[in-house]
Amino acid sequence: MELPEGREDDLEDLAGADSDELFEHHRIQVDKGQALLRLDKFLMDRLPNVTRNKLQDAIKAESVRINGKATKASYKVKPLDVITVTLATPPRDTDVVPEDIPLNIMYEDEELMMINKPAGMVVHPAYNNWSGTLVNGLVYYLQNLPTSRNGEIRPGLVHRIDKDTSGLLVIAKTELAMAVLARQFFDHSIERTYYAIVWGVPDLQKGTIIGHIGRSLKDRKVMAVYPDGEFGKPAVTHYEVLESFTYCSLVKCNLETGRTHQIRAHMKYLGHPLFNDSTYGGDKIVKGQQTGSYKAFVQNTFDALPRQALHAKSLGFTHPTTGEFIFFESDLPDDFKAGLERWRQYGQVLQDRIHV
Repeated sequence: MELPEGREDDLEDLAGADSDELFEHHRIQVDKGQALLRLDKFLMDRLPNVTRNKLQDAIKAESVRINGKATKASYKVKPLDVITVTLATPPRDTDVVPEDIPLNIMYEDEELMMINKPAGMVVHPAYNNWSGTLVNGLVYYLQNLPTSRNGEIRPGLVHRIDKDTSGLLVIAKTELAMAVLARQFFDHSIERTYYAIVWGVPDLQKGTIIGHIGRSLKDRKVMAVYPDGEFGKPAVTHYEVLESFTYCSLVKCNLETGRTHQIRAHMKYLGHPLFNDSTYGGDKIVKGQQTGSYKAFVQNTFDALPRQALHAKSLGFTHPTTGEFIFFESDLPDDFKAGLERWRQYGQVLQDRIHV
């Protein structure tokens, strides 16, 4: 049982903290049935966004205490122990600050909004991104609506897309919309299409990738595919190759489930990581000859498309109150178009050489 929840990411601030005052960030009372387990391993499970090194540093700094006393990482957690994490910085206020941020609103009614999010914008405030997020902009926008009733309306995030992924998001404006849309996502009745540029050309023009997705056992910031289902949650991605350029291809992906980094992890697992996806190995040459001219072409294309080549192209669902099926589609952003056009031209050059 975890009592008032703090911010595990504030463990980043542990090193070099010079304040005499300490603030409690976490208070965890161990369950009655807890088996004996090392303290660092126990906290790794309870604070999933914190690395083992950060936890061990916090323990060494005596910022982690068992029943009020400092201890070692090797301490075996016992039933009903009380574990506290105290740091020099106070827990961050969880209130979202309204900010006047331009929003690309494609559609809006009393129940919901459709937003076309640009690449580079974080969806929700989190560590290192407490301001400038989509939610900060939405709170500002909704507070200034005549119908907001002194800010009582808050944006409901039914789903999210990564910071460097562009495209469509549906935002619930009412509790009813939130409940109905969340149920549709849970039931997989939402129609979601993404466009991606991936390295290489899949052997099958159409296919389905099935494999559980969970955090990598080697790097907790990366999602891994576990085909036997021993870890993670079930994930299903349907894909279709729309165009091929010998060393890269344009692929359409339809999500049946919506796991963190699903398309990025699934395409990596298939052997075709997304172009310029630094997290999953797509920011280096994966296919093609290591010649000087080709390296220059790839680097220039990286510069033209400086993020993972993934765009949430379309979204369809049943409206929460009218019961109508509504469908939205967005244009590819300029950087995606630029990268795609460069690959089209390069692919044509390669084809011309073959036919000479």
